[in-house]
Amino acid sequence: MKAVVTVTLKNGVLDPQGRAIESALHGLGFAGVASARAGKIIELELADGTSRETVEAMAKQLLANTVIENFRIDMP
Repeated sequence: MKAVVTVTLKNGVLDPQGRAIESALHGLGFAGVASARAGKIIELELADGTSRETVEAMAKQLLANTVIENFRIDMP
């Protein structure tokens, strides 16, 4: 069983990596980029029957800093 946890910074939190990406894209001639935000994707291979609530607990306790980050869980 597989779960994908996508972690992104909350709106209003400074994102220096996103700013660097935005600047680099402009430098390469991609003028249509208004802004960029960076995040992380964590793929988990889980035992069959692992609940969404368990994955949410993993995200809250370790995978995301819920003070400054949001997370989304995809479990196909």
